[in-house]
Amino acid sequence: MSPHMFFDGIPGDVPEPVAAVARTRLARAFDDLAQHTRTEQLVLRVGRNPPRLHVPANNGDHPDTETAEKRARQYVAEPSRYRFDQLVIPAAQADELMTAVAAIRLRSRIYGQWGLREIEPSPSVALNLHGPPGTGKTLAAHAIAAQLGMPIIMAGYAEIESKFHGDGPKNVKAAFQAAESQGAVLFIDEADSLLSRRLTDVTQGSEQAINSMRSQIVLCLDQFTGVVVFSTNLVTNYDRAFESRVRHFHFTLPDAEARIAIWRKLLVPDLPLDPDVDVARLCAATDGFSGREIKLAILVAAERAAVGDRQAVTHSDLDTAIAQIKKAQEQLSAPQGRPATPEERQAIEASLTAQNPAQPNNQN
Repeated sequence: MSPHMFFDGIPGDVPEPVAAVARTRLARAFDDLAQHTRTEQLVLRVGRNPPRLHVPANNGDHPDTETAEKRARQYVAEPSRYRFDQLVIPAAQADELMTAVAAIRLRSRIYGQWGLREIEPSPSVALNLHGPPGTGKTLAAHAIAAQLGMPIIMAGYAEIESKFHGDGPKNVKAAFQAAESQGAVLFIDEADSLLSRRLTDVTQGSEQAINSMRSQIVLCLDQFTGVVVFSTNLVTNYDRAFESRVRHFHFTLPDAEARIAIWRKLLVPDLPLDPDVDVARLCAATDGFSGREIKLAILVAAERAAVGDRQAVTHSDLDTAIAQIKKAQEQLSAPQGRPATPEERQAIEASLTAQNPAQPNNQN
């Protein structure tokens, strides 16, 4: 009998995108295990109290029974939340992005009047925003949509990777179809998970599904006439097939000038600040911070002031918040474990000596 998988018992309050990723990753691990076991029936249970084992009947809820239009309706466009004047990046990079957006508006001239549709029948616009976390990539995607006067569809890795094993290619196609039909910018976050190098020497079903999903993205890019924005922290993982199909924009951690601008922009007018708040000192204290971490520091400081029933955020509140974030960064980057104590090292050495007694020296 072939192996079976039973996914049940995931708490109902877990968001579906999170549960979907968990199920798919478990399916991949299950496939790998099935390839290396001689057990006639291998069953995987998920949850604290899985039900009695049974093979679930197909009740018609599997996405295979869904039409492409029904799948596409799962991706709903929303108004963009940010504008370019909220984005703090180097001037040269901002100019490159604005030029790319302006060129999108002129596609009818470039590809129609100037005849370039003969060499590019489906002129899509694919932009890839890459760089460290918190450097403004998501904000930039919203700003691009706002500048174009278009809504945006957020379709991250969790939304595309299906809870049904091997269903990713259909979800990819549905996301592009939804963006086309709704006249929306398609934003795909964590794109390295979808655009990474295709697997070779494929033997397992999960690996074949991954390659199929990547091939579907290439096909969609070649046929898509809209705007798609990819975002990744790991651009070096991209498959070469995508490199010539997208325009790349590198986002970096803000320098001192940019950090001052971010501090001033995020310390909004309605936020009560004590006169001792010094932006220059805050900038110096947050060297290496991303814009997201600066925003977090402001939020933590504001919460600290409100809980303390004070009427304004002080520089001390902000300093304390910055210190907390730095401590958390150190803890996350620190190696796991701890150094052995002298007593522990002595016991380890004694154990090793007992297991491997010194051999007599036979050399002359």
